[in-house]
Amino acid sequence: MPFEIVGNLHVHTWYSDGEGSHEDILRAALDAGLDFIVVTDHNVWVEGLDGYYYRGDDRVLLLIGEEVHDQGRHPQKNHLLAYGAQAELAPEAADPRRLVTTILERGGLAFLAHPHDPEAPIFDQPDLSWVDWDIQDFTGLELWNFMSEFKSRLRSLPAAIFYAYNPGLIGQGPFPQVLKRWDQLLAEGRRVVAIGGTDAHATHIRLGPLERIIFPYAFLFRTVNTHVLLEKPMLGDPDQDRRRLFEALRAGVCFVGYDLPAPTRGFRFSAHGERGEAGMGGTLPLGLGVTLKIHLPSPAEIRLLRNGRLVRIWEEEQSVVHTVREPGAYRVEAHRHYRGRVRGWIYSNPIHLQGA
Repeated sequence: MPFEIVGNLHVHTWYSDGEGSHEDILRAALDAGLDFIVVTDHNVWVEGLDGYYYRGDDRVLLLIGEEVHDQGRHPQKNHLLAYGAQAELAPEAADPRRLVTTILERGGLAFLAHPHDPEAPIFDQPDLSWVDWDIQDFTGLELWNFMSEFKSRLRSLPAAIFYAYNPGLIGQGPFPQVLKRWDQLLAEGRRVVAIGGTDAHATHIRLGPLERIIFPYAFLFRTVNTHVLLEKPMLGDPDQDRRRLFEALRAGVCFVGYDLPAPTRGFRFSAHGERGEAGMGGTLPLGLGVTLKIHLPSPAEIRLLRNGRLVRIWEEEQSVVHTVREPGAYRVEAHRHYRGRVRGWIYSNPIHLQGA
């Protein structure tokens, strides 16, 4: 039985363009019941803060990464999340290919931040999407970025005010463009790991008499998170646990959960065949057929996809079993009703089934 830990992988402080401190983030992470948090300030690596922080019997592992991008590029593009490199990476920002190579050479992980990030011209917010898709050796991509989704809703001032005061209505799922790109890469045989994040800034805004934080860390840490499955529980040693966490992320032993509609802890997806078993991120020979097992924490609509194509849908089920006989990258989506519409809830990483 794996040990599940939950955390947020995309957070900013006042060291870059966030408006909260590391202490604010730690309090919010503890309030939200997270197991780990990774601060990713823009083009600055704040050394010396990695470690466990405690409040009574609760604890959270704080890790420091970095969101790197070329500030001299206009228009802005190609933001990259770096984890585990344990070095300042901003000097490599002008060359995304070299940046990814440097991260990997240092034993780190390179994830494309908000691969699709549309502009919001009414607020002078540019499109920040990733464009250099000829780079092939990155670890993965941020499948769902909550603040990018909010940005896509800013089509007018009334819409901005509405969603600022009704943030529970924002989340609907990853952008179709990102899902399509990810599925294309998986169908090509690429091992591209999907993660989720909030891009939390805790930005304080004022529109005339209206004043609001968009959005508090404590709220965002209850929305889009990354759930990681470990073979053993966290040991309480920051260095060892950081290494084990990032190894699991590198391997894709994780899923993206939208925890606001309902808790996503407890989701499991596995493959069972004549030649063994595999979980998310794993590979299994197809043989004469493989049985896929899917379990949700509570009933919802389950979708099974192969290389991005829908295989089957189950309505309001909690556990299902399905046998497949075609090779490919199989992944799971779960959707559920929340606040008046069907919303994305869980997005698994794939299991790769290989033919003869």
